[in-house]
Amino acid sequence: MNAVTSAQPAHTERPSRIIIADDEPPARRRLFDLLDELQPAFPHAVVAEVDNGRAALEACNHGADILLLDIHMPEMDGLETARHLLKMDNAPRVIFVTAFDQHALEAFEVHAVDYLLKPVRRERLLAALERVKPLDPQAITAMPRGARRFFSINERGRLLLVPADEVIYFRAEQKYITVTTASREYLIEDSLNHIDEEFGGRYLRIHRNCLARSDLIETFERDADADGEAQWIVTLRGRGERLPVSRRQHAQVRSLAKQVRE
Repeated sequence: MNAVTSAQPAHTERPSRIIIADDEPPARRRLFDLLDELQPAFPHAVVAEVDNGRAALEACNHGADILLLDIHMPEMDGLETARHLLKMDNAPRVIFVTAFDQHALEAFEVHAVDYLLKPVRRERLLAALERVKPLDPQAITAMPRGARRFFSINERGRLLLVPADEVIYFRAEQKYITVTTASREYLIEDSLNHIDEEFGGRYLRIHRNCLARSDLIETFERDADADGEAQWIVTLRGRGERLPVSRRQHAQVRSLAKQVRE
């Protein structure tokens, strides 16, 4: 009798809920079939099959315990998906399943349970599944750097994705950052310095507590604050806000505004 199918079930509680995320249908089918073979040893239910990271995050909003995640996928890759999951309440544990071995270090930086190379063997998949345990919140450190295509927002227990291209400016307020888009504002826990370094000049620091989209800066002019003292402000194309510029950033903002006028 096969050693895998003869193993005693390790889980006596409800079956684990599993999401399969891979952009190739044959790969998803292969994982589904392997999981079906492992059903006696690892009771589970496949609750969703998706073909990109963004769809995987949406599926995770409906509840899952384990996410079998490919890395190279369109729209949002597996590594960025895993970074967003670090900020999600009750997120599933991630097991990467990929044909590429060069991302293993990055995978464990986002607290992956395991990193499986295709073609996956049943015994290897079972061993990874059995290693799934609740993630210790104390083990979660700062998200690794990388140019995010989306910002993840935890709002009333639901994970929202805000495309980075839609962000107009960031403003730090105590331990939170207000993320402003054309349609609304969101709150995230992050660092302006982190965002500044991550996006490499896409956003310009106009004040110690504010980063604004460089390509949207329209005017740079003197104004008077509430005490009647002169100050410099910028306006952003299509926006009514008048954002103050600190003395330290004055020269850099003025230079950019001059380039825009020319």
